[in-house]
Amino acid sequence: MKSYILNISTLIFINITILAQTTNEGLLYVSEGTEFSTVEQFDNLETGEFFNDGNAYIYSHFNNNGIVDYYQGGLTQFIGESTQSISGSKESYFYNLYFDNISSAVPFELSGIINVGGESNFYNGILDNDNFGGTITFDAEANHINTSDFSHVDGSVQRIGDNDFIFPIGDGGYYRFAGISVSENPSVTFEGKYYFENSDPLYSHNLRAGVIELIDNQEYWTIEKASTLEEDVLLTLSWREETTPASIISAAQQGNLTIVRWDESTNMWVDEGGAIDLDSQTVTTAVNGYGVFTFGIVNSSKVLPCNIVVYTAVTPNKDGINDYFLIDTSNNECASNLHVQIFNRWGVKVFESHNYGVDGDVFDGYSNGRMTINDSNQLPTGTYYYILDYKYGEPSENNSHKQAGFLYLSGN
Repeated sequence: MKSYILNISTLIFINITILAQTTNEGLLYVSEGTEFSTVEQFDNLETGEFFNDGNAYIYSHFNNNGIVDYYQGGLTQFIGESTQSISGSKESYFYNLYFDNISSAVPFELSGIINVGGESNFYNGILDNDNFGGTITFDAEANHINTSDFSHVDGSVQRIGDNDFIFPIGDGGYYRFAGISVSENPSVTFEGKYYFENSDPLYSHNLRAGVIELIDNQEYWTIEKASTLEEDVLLTLSWREETTPASIISAAQQGNLTIVRWDESTNMWVDEGGAIDLDSQTVTTAVNGYGVFTFGIVNSSKVLPCNIVVYTAVTPNKDGINDYFLIDTSNNECASNLHVQIFNRWGVKVFESHNYGVDGDVFDGYSNGRMTINDSNQLPTGTYYYILDYKYGEPSENNSHKQAGFLYLSGN
């Protein structure tokens, strides 16, 4: 929410229904516990200031060229029986939003700029900014509910802040979310978009790393980060039989599904690894490069070069069995620079090593992460994500391997 210095005594407290187009060129304040509604278009002019701490009903179009904001936080409801446009040259700051319009599959046309500070309830109706050029941004504490095939954002969604977030995005009438974990930068902005189309014409599927056998030819996502801070976050992509090729879903069941990213620097698709969750139909991995992502199938015969074996059970009770996360590199001349990251289920990085296993640098159930995890206490029992990447083979060949999976920590 943006802050403004205003004389509250000059605000107009109202609880009325206006039966024609509403044009605001002054100061309009909907106080807590009051209601305001417009049956026809609401037009907030350049000199207009509209603050909503109550309940505002917008039954038609909404245009803002002035100030739209809140103090304590109100609810703005877009409810209609015909197409509703949300437009304007200035950003509109809403706390809670509610969308309900079944006049068509895509009844909300967003060409303006809206910011959500609280909760967005996608009850009915798809919000289209892909075809109209608008922007929707969720602040750090904002979230959304009831998101589905019937109501989501068809286009891009921005997220500001360091909390984890599920992008309420889709395309072609399908809700196809992507998720990011917490970030170390509280002011970072992420942007996500889903495309229900083949990425091959833009990013050739023939240009791919050797471990990748096949790339999803029906859908892809773009995830961008507006920050120069180098950090890894967990990225989660979802699959659905309505949009995802059967071969990709089959690969998930066989354990050969991965997340792939188009790497601009090498002009090819690279394997980002992935921990597969069949119950939630998702794949999760850590990334610090952004851009275009989709699913890929890896060649199982080429996975884990150097015969590395990963033991995913950790029971740090000092009985000499599974006391730490063991990565067996029997052929230590083959693999080098083992980079290990471990995240909890909320996506907080709890451990990282750039030379795992050397000089006792191992994960034994305690945190060494940079975020707010107590490093003097053993981490809670539960499931964690691990990310492993390393160099292998001749240094001149610059071969690398990356994989993700689940690690099971059982405390004392």
